[in-house]
Amino acid sequence: MHEEQTGPVRRRPWSAAAVVAGYLGAWLVLAALAAVLLFLGSDREVNLASHDAVVRPDLTGEVVVRTGPVLPDVRVASDSRIGIDVRLGKTDATTTGALLDRYAVIAAQPEGLEAKLREAVEDMAVDAALRGAVLGLVPLLVWVLVGGARRRELLGVARTPRGLLAVALVGLMVAGLWQPWAPREDRLTDEQRWVALDDFLGPGVPVPEELADVEVLGDVTTDETSRLVASAVDTYDKSRVFYADAAQAAADLDLHEPAEGETVAVVVSDRHDNVGMDAVARGIGDAAGASAVLDLGDDTSTGQPWEAFSLDSLNAAFDGDPYDDRRWAVTGNHDNGDFVGRYLADRGWTLLDGEVVDGPGGGDLLGVSDPRASGLGSWRDETGLSFDEVGTRLADAACGAEDRVETVVVHDANMAREVLERGCADLVLGGHLHVQGGPDRVEATDGDQVGYTVTNGTTGGAAYALAIGSKIRRAADVTLVTYAEDGRPAGVQSVQLQTNGAFTVRDYVELELVAAE
Repeated sequence: MHEEQTGPVRRRPWSAAAVVAGYLGAWLVLAALAAVLLFLGSDREVNLASHDAVVRPDLTGEVVVRTGPVLPDVRVASDSRIGIDVRLGKTDATTTGALLDRYAVIAAQPEGLEAKLREAVEDMAVDAALRGAVLGLVPLLVWVLVGGARRRELLGVARTPRGLLAVALVGLMVAGLWQPWAPREDRLTDEQRWVALDDFLGPGVPVPEELADVEVLGDVTTDETSRLVASAVDTYDKSRVFYADAAQAAADLDLHEPAEGETVAVVVSDRHDNVGMDAVARGIGDAAGASAVLDLGDDTSTGQPWEAFSLDSLNAAFDGDPYDDRRWAVTGNHDNGDFVGRYLADRGWTLLDGEVVDGPGGGDLLGVSDPRASGLGSWRDETGLSFDEVGTRLADAACGAEDRVETVVVHDANMAREVLERGCADLVLGGHLHVQGGPDRVEATDGDQVGYTVTNGTTGGAAYALAIGSKIRRAADVTLVTYAEDGRPAGVQSVQLQTNGAFTVRDYVELELVAAE
């Protein structure tokens, strides 16, 4: 006879592993299901195309823009399984025509807009995945805490009349909250259908080839709306062609070629919302072998959140290799408040605030935002300082630095005049005047040091504070600064795009600096 085994039965090692694998598999399934449901039910409030907007993901594979009660909705394929529903809200535009022209110019340079939407969708996906991972654990924890004996007991109760009644009551509560039987009123959109843009506009209005897949909701509209949309399409086409041709032509410019070990920085300023010039500035930088960018401010006209589209465009133009961590900026007098600087800083730009940092080529870089209307009219935490007072503090910081400062970046070069007069920097870069100037040699008052000042014109081709449009309003300027291997500025070259689309390339000017001690 065999003796009966007594005591607890030990599980085989593979049995424990199978249990763990089962729980892990169940968690992955539950977490994935929860993440998908959370993702499709989520939304994000963003600033898009000068609007407050709400973005919601779906699985339609289409990008649908809900423009509001006056203009027709628009949709286009997203080229993926994920779709986006964009509902536009408030804007600062004063007329419908101005709003449509703004849409057209932004759509003609879509990189910033696409990056903003992609960022919003990725953010929602990550958030849904994290919350789904947590929610996926809840059923498993309940399962484990209840235990096998209690689960069998509850299952037995569920089969009784009392259990069935409880299940029925829960079902009625869900139905009462859902109310699928509630009547649905007819909507105006029920009588509309998606039509191709060229069908919407009718014969006689040429539609660019790249807009062939764009569809508009509504087959009946007023003549006024049709004319506005047709005008926007015309603005889109002119903007796309002008800036695309300029960006392509920039690749063939005969620019100074840096020597081995030298670094070239692209200098932009006074863009004033002209997103069309961003690709052109990047093209000039690529042609010159640039790997750094210095933004001298006035990227906007008012510094308000609705102008985030301009900052998105700038960020997209100089995103990734080779610029990565080589992007520095100050804000200008039109970048009111702290929105512009904070927005760029959140996207990886180094906002200069009166402290010396490593700059292009490894040289020392110092800068501060314009105090007149930027909201940063202080020396760090000290408020109420005037333009001249900030200039004096800037000179004190440059002259008090441990090593000689190679470059000072400000919106208005006049604010750093004292820096050069005291012989404490090699080069001052400014903008603000919308007129290209320099490099001008400045001897220190003691005669021992020499520095240079350069004023970049207006990269946005701005005649006034708002430059967005199908073409530049005046010559648009980009400055290229070449830095030697030791980080000191070696030379400057400016490139100007004329209103007729032709480029003017100025001669490369070497900077004759006093030898470093």
